[in-house]
Amino acid sequence: MTKVRRLNPATLAKPPGYTYVVETTGPGRTVYLAGQLGLDLDNNLVGAPGDFRAQCAQAFENLGLALASVGATFNDVVKINNYLTDISHIGIFREVRDSFLDAQAQPASTTVAIPALARPGALFEIEAVAVLPA
Repeated sequence: MTKVRRLNPATLAKPPGYTYVVETTGPGRTVYLAGQLGLDLDNNLVGAPGDFRAQCAQAFENLGLALASVGATFNDVVKINNYLTDISHIGIFREVRDSFLDAQAQPASTTVAIPALARPGALFEIEAVAVLPA
């Protein structure tokens, strides 16, 4: 059985909404999920142009669908990487993230601001790594 241990060392400041160290041991499956954007089934960005919240929520929804395709949930996610084209949206990102992630199973996380994403008009992208039982 795969074991997941989440640690926030007392020697580091408490992180808001994520875990500093996630360790997995034992037989298991590691699943790498490609970056997800705020796209609908027709491959169109959701919301009005510039609607960060709509795109962010849809990207998390899409990540959840990708996870479900291998029998996983957000609780199986051990690492997320988040890309924002405008760091001033960090508060909205955190609100959306916290609505999808269990406070007891927070993954390790990296969030960076970048000048643009590969899709014109895209404002947010999330990629993840999940660990599941063998």
